[in-house]
Parts: sequence; C-alpha cells; structure tokens
Amino acid sequence: MASSSSYNSPCAACKFLRRKCMPGCIFAPYFPPEEPQKFANVHKIFGASNVTKLLNELLPHQREDAVNSLAYEAEARVRDPVYGCVGAISFLQRQVQRLQKELDAANADLIRYACNEIPTALPAPPGTSSFQHIGHRQRPGDQFNRRLGNEGSFYQSSGMALPYNFPWIDNPSEDINEGGEEGNM
Repeated sequence: MASSSSYNSPCAACKFLRRKCMPGCIFAPYFPPEEPQKFANVHKIFGASNVTKLLNELLPHQREDAVNSLAYEAEARVRDPVYGCVGAISFLQRQVQRLQKELDAANADLIRYACNEIPTALPAPPGTSSFQHIGHRQRPGDQFNRRLGNEGSFYQSSGMALPYNFPWIDNPSEDINEGGEEGNM
C-alpha cells in the first residue's frame, strides 16, 4: 500500500470522498494530497457536487482563483459559522479605522509641535499664571530667536503631562520640568 500511495497518490478530494482519482480529475490541480483539510472545509461548507458544477462552468484560467476563494470562505465559515469571512473583513475594517484615528492624532500632535516651534513665538504675557515658560534643546534658529528676545521657547499649560514620549527626542529619560531646565519631572 505504501508503494502505491507514493507512486500515484490521489488528490485530497478523491481521498476524502474515497474514490479513485482519474487522470482528468477536476479537483487534482487544486486540492493536492498534502492539503487534505483544504478540501474537507470546502466540502463541508459547499459540498463536492456544487464545487464540481462550479469548476466545470468556469474557464480553466479562472478555476484556481475560484478554488482559493472557496477555500478561504470555507475556512472562515469553519472558524466563524455565523459571519464567515464577512466577520474577518469587518474586524479588519474596524482595525483600519482605529489605526487611521491614531494616525490622525499623531499627525495633529506633529502639527501642534511644529506650530509651537515657530521662531516668532510670543513671550509669556506678564502676570499670567496658567502658562509657564518651558525651555528646550538648542536649534539652528535659536540665535535669531535670542536676538528677538523670545529665546525660541514655547508655552505649555501648567500641569499638563503628555502620556507618551516623542520619538524624535534623543534621550527619552530627559524631560523638561516646570522650572524651564532639563531634568526629570
């Protein structure tokens, strides 16, 4: 038996259906003997006779794509009998929407950061206690800013700590404290 199975092994479909695999078997090119679960899922969801009818109606160059689609949908239906691949697509769409929102928030943070780095930033209004002067790292435009008298700083509302680190900061352990000098908060 081992010699006959290694010499002319039937396709996964014929093996599953316990029939002899003929040379012109429509399933043989698409359900190799190494992938028995692929046909088992397709047969469980769609039925072998329906798959045979479908493949016979298609042109030969369209059959591989059809079998791949059937196999994907069948596997999705086995995993999630109610929604199938629609459930997977919905999950991925929600994930894309969530990631798009995160990307939009990150872009808004970058724009906010870039706007705070404008060299013509105004100094803190005198007597304003809700804003505190915050220092920063040396930048190429700082000498110009010092001549204008604003030292190239930006202002941040007091007590507002950001819940994340900026990726462009060289040393994430160095934070800017409320006194305007670098150090830990």
